[in-house]
Amino acid sequence: MMKDVYFYFHAGSKNHGCEAIVRSTQELLGIKPVLVSDHPEEDHQYNLDEIVDVKPRNAAGYGLTEKVKSAFSAKILKNEKMGYDILAKHETRIFPNGTVAMSIGGDNYCYGDAYNWHLAALNRYLQQKGIKTVLWGCSIEPETVTEEMKRDFARYDLIVARETDSYEFLRQCNKHTVLACDPAFLLQSEDCRLPDGFEIGNTVGLNLSPLIQKKETIEGITLDNYRKLIERIISETKYKIAFIPHVVCDGNDDREPLKELFGQYRDTGRLVLIEDQNCMRLKNVISKCSIFIGARTHATIAAYSTCVPTLVVGYSTKARGIANDIFGTADHYVLPVQGLKTENDLTNAFLWIEERKATIRDHLNEIMPAYQKSVQDGIQAVKELM
Repeated sequence: MMKDVYFYFHAGSKNHGCEAIVRSTQELLGIKPVLVSDHPEEDHQYNLDEIVDVKPRNAAGYGLTEKVKSAFSAKILKNEKMGYDILAKHETRIFPNGTVAMSIGGDNYCYGDAYNWHLAALNRYLQQKGIKTVLWGCSIEPETVTEEMKRDFARYDLIVARETDSYEFLRQCNKHTVLACDPAFLLQSEDCRLPDGFEIGNTVGLNLSPLIQKKETIEGITLDNYRKLIERIISETKYKIAFIPHVVCDGNDDREPLKELFGQYRDTGRLVLIEDQNCMRLKNVISKCSIFIGARTHATIAAYSTCVPTLVVGYSTKARGIANDIFGTADHYVLPVQGLKTENDLTNAFLWIEERKATIRDHLNEIMPAYQKSVQDGIQAVKELM
């Protein structure tokens, strides 16, 4: 009898990368899993409930003693670890014994102690219930991994890493680790109406996120670089420019910096602002671009997987690792936001891609079928647990 599968640590579908992981993984597994969601209303908004059984993450039922312990640990001892342990204990009540639980957050181990404590506690309590745990499509920052994190990694029944850099490190922590591309490389594209002014094959797609702005080492350097690039494209090429948001969460909304840039240059008549829509339609828009420059990982995955020459404005192992696996190097394909020193850095990186766009597209067309096929190694390993 096949075991039920639960997806957990899903932040909600306003992050269309999270939505893309759910959609592609569900289709690859060929089942209707349960999705435990931080924001089920978002998943209903983008019709994710048509392919998964959406359940809210539920941590209700705290006792007085637990509340006191959690508050004492956080406020007096300045340590929130106990609070996350108690939280995880309550959250795991929704999972039936004997199921398979897939942590689908991807890079959640890259965001500091709070995430690490929460994930580790969930992993431990799920396994105590006889549930098989999977860390799915993940990336990690090896230099930030502690001994405690290594012990947590070792407990998973299966780890599926999405790029070689993370795989080689995690394999040392857990022998049940396999390498497979991010499932969103297999996400289906869905036709949608392109706005007036979008010219297929003659439009540069631009994605920018508040997250990378927080990673910059010189205040304002990211927007300055985007402005210089836009001015160069408008003054010296015939390309149109499409601003494409991929995350629209409150407090982390790509539309905020993109609208600022759009407002500054809209009178040129060369710009379009793509409206928010589901990840499949966004992939369709991105696939129609001549070149794509993106800050969000899954926006760039949409470009890579449809063979669009792509420059990643990145900050982490996942950006470098995916580019390394596709091109053999991250040089010229990933521009670290921390390394932006002058306002022309992005323009220079774009010009390198633009000059070689035909060769890059040919390379992507050649490599992508075999690269995408690697996801089956991860899917097969999950099915063996099921």
